[in-house]
Amino acid sequence: MNVVEKILAQASGRTSVEPGEIVIANVDRLIMHDLSGYLTAGVFDKQVGGEVRYPDRVVMVFDHHFSPPTEQQAKVLESNREWARKRGIHLFDCGSGNIHHVLVRRGLVKPGMIVVGSDSHTPVHGTVGALAVALGNDSHAGTVLPYGKAWFKVPHTVRIELSGTPQPGTSPRDIALWLVAKIGEGALNYAAVEFAGPYVKQLEFWDRWLFPLLCVDLGAKCSFVEPDEATEAYVRTLPGQMPAVFPRSDGGEAAQVLRFDVGEVDPQVACPPTVGNVKSVTSVAGNPVGWTELGGHGGGRLEDIRTAAAVLRDRKVHPSVRFNIVPSSREVFTEAAREGLVLQLHEAGATWFPPSTGSNQAINMGAMAPGEAMISTHSRNFPGRNGSPEAAMYLASAASVAAAAVTGVITDPREVGA
Repeated sequence: MNVVEKILAQASGRTSVEPGEIVIANVDRLIMHDLSGYLTAGVFDKQVGGEVRYPDRVVMVFDHHFSPPTEQQAKVLESNREWARKRGIHLFDCGSGNIHHVLVRRGLVKPGMIVVGSDSHTPVHGTVGALAVALGNDSHAGTVLPYGKAWFKVPHTVRIELSGTPQPGTSPRDIALWLVAKIGEGALNYAAVEFAGPYVKQLEFWDRWLFPLLCVDLGAKCSFVEPDEATEAYVRTLPGQMPAVFPRSDGGEAAQVLRFDVGEVDPQVACPPTVGNVKSVTSVAGNPVGWTELGGHGGGRLEDIRTAAAVLRDRKVHPSVRFNIVPSSREVFTEAAREGLVLQLHEAGATWFPPSTGSNQAINMGAMAPGEAMISTHSRNFPGRNGSPEAAMYLASAASVAAAAVTGVITDPREVGA
């Protein structure tokens, strides 16, 4: 069995499982953000009833309404707070950070766990070596609460093996975007996608994170990087106990193996209207942007902030651009402040926002008017995602975002020394 199959077997009390089987498994962590939590609580209270069986396994993070601009949105947060207190679940209030980064940074997700969440990007926790899947906002998540269990169809596995040496200026985010276009949106429906190979093996934890993040765009059910020495070294820095055993694959379990050489990839940009509409940055260079942002599930990492600081050293944000920086967690903001990056980027013209998910869905920031354009490290770019459906959202690496912040147009980051 591979990592996913071993986790499902153990959590369902079985010696083994095979793709296609249905199992009932114990859930180690149920996660919700402020939007989904409000809906899930309503379903649980009005339709399911009873008590939350394992409140210590349930986590809610406020990362969308991090500063509610309306009375209605403020009421949603207050309702969530009241429900969390009543049910005794973990609550991380406004300013804690992005839901997935908070879970990892606080040591609430560890290798071998089963994590289910009311957010479509929940599979990103496969980076830690967990089995993580997304559930509906207002249905399945509500039914997990009274039982601490969920049903799973064991997925088939597709292993993506990456090898080669990237070109200068090409980041893991560029390669992840390139893979979505290369494989095709929805092409790996209900698969467990394993990212492997020498290229992945040499990446540090937060760079590996960028690959399971995009598995939902491939249609996958879950994704993972097999835990190894790098995983263990990172997990040792987190609060809480170490897992007794790190799940490892027996080898050869993948139904399909896809191999790619990352040496042919240059910096990429996902263009409107979908994540899979990926092009070389050189083919869209010169398109004007008024907004640039580091943030979202894949951005706002310390690595991204360091990259932006390097690009903007001795430079200023272009007069026609608003450059928003949204740390992924309080821990990241603390470290950026200690390294002097906060002051440097502030003086260069960037605007800092509280640790959160940033302009995701434009609930608190980042709404665009018709004809405006943004380039960001976010994970979605559908029409209307950030305001007007006639605005354009481009997705790229931190280096490409910072380069555009300096020039006012989409720019090959290699031209500014990134």
